[in-house]
Amino acid sequence: HGILNYEIPGNVAVFRWLFGRAFGGLDMKILVCNAGSTSLKFKFYEMPECRLYAQGHVERVGSTDDAVFHYRNFVNGISEELKGQCILGYREGIRMFLLYLTDPDTGVISDVKEIERVGFKTVLSKGHFGVHELDEETMQGMRDWLALAPVHNSAYLSAIETMREALPEAKFVGVFETAFHQTIPMERKMFGLPYEWYEDYGVQRLGYHGASHGYIADMLGEIAGKEGRKGYRAISCHLGGSCSICAIEDGKSVDTSFGMSLESGVIHANRVGDMDASVLYFLESEGMSREEILKGCQKNGGLLGISGVSNECRYVLEAAEAGNERAKLAIDVFVTNIVHYIGSFFVDLGGLDYLVFTAGIGEHSAPIRRAVCEKLACLGIALNTEANESCGGDVTVISAADSGTKVLVIPTNEEIGIARRTYEFA
Repeated sequence: HGILNYEIPGNVAVFRWLFGRAFGGLDMKILVCNAGSTSLKFKFYEMPECRLYAQGHVERVGSTDDAVFHYRNFVNGISEELKGQCILGYREGIRMFLLYLTDPDTGVISDVKEIERVGFKTVLSKGHFGVHELDEETMQGMRDWLALAPVHNSAYLSAIETMREALPEAKFVGVFETAFHQTIPMERKMFGLPYEWYEDYGVQRLGYHGASHGYIADMLGEIAGKEGRKGYRAISCHLGGSCSICAIEDGKSVDTSFGMSLESGVIHANRVGDMDASVLYFLESEGMSREEILKGCQKNGGLLGISGVSNECRYVLEAAEAGNERAKLAIDVFVTNIVHYIGSFFVDLGGLDYLVFTAGIGEHSAPIRRAVCEKLACLGIALNTEANESCGGDVTVISAADSGTKVLVIPTNEEIGIARRTYEFA
């Protein structure tokens, strides 16, 4: 099972044989799509071998002359980047990728009909928290809970509907971000609100970044197995434009920093994170409109809101190092938030075998990893400074030899997890 944790680009016959022997079943061509408000990402796999044939990325969807299209064919090594493109919406971006995918010179298939399933990274749908076919009922659930994830669900609904027009014969599967967190026990899901609100409206801790944390759990299962562990306790820190901390026990999520929406938990690039709900009513009483308050919480908050510099951690760090006090405060708040959740989950788990950093900041920011681990020294966590500063691109142990917990940097791979769940879906 461990081999499943790696994408296998190119034509590697031995891996195909091993997977066929281990898992059986028919090969299936699966397209994975990850849609953002102004971006589209694609990966095209053959399953169950996890063989990556091609991938594409569209930046600045909605631009008339500044969009960027990236494409890579892993079979013959073709790689292209087209700048200054007019890609007005998802329809144009999807059409462009499918043209490259089927073109005789750049493609890996001759007809889009060869795509049997399309797996979408999806956020949430009322009453649908796992892996579901994207039929009308599931899509309606996404519309019903649009208020909880207005930007994300709007993007996914639009991309799914557009992709369905292009691939009418394929089965569409949604791998919801909430799926991995369904194992969180009730005492950690419930808020201190009237129980009827849970029964009538589904108010509860749902959690997100499930594809990322689930991939980390898969990787840790393999690592723990090699180390002879029968079980393990881990904390996964997904730190990027959006951030969350997840407690994992023996491959299952048992707690997460996210609540019911994506606004909660650790502060994000632009979003507020945890906040006293009464602040909203207070600001209204001070004369602010609801629109102004929501914009402050969702778009002008987080690292950007505190620092006034940028929503990108690296620029905030640079400003802090140059003496900008607000930037320094933003970093301090960010690190303190992360440490708060790690400490809480450490106690809930009764100890810790692995601490993992992943996603954009987690994988690439040595200063943030160092600052977090320094605050965790009281828990017996110690870094190998050289390993922390030099790691990049691969699974790397960055803890010192005498650290009580193994600290790792593991590059996340959400798409491969989505491809697996899409293939497994009955």
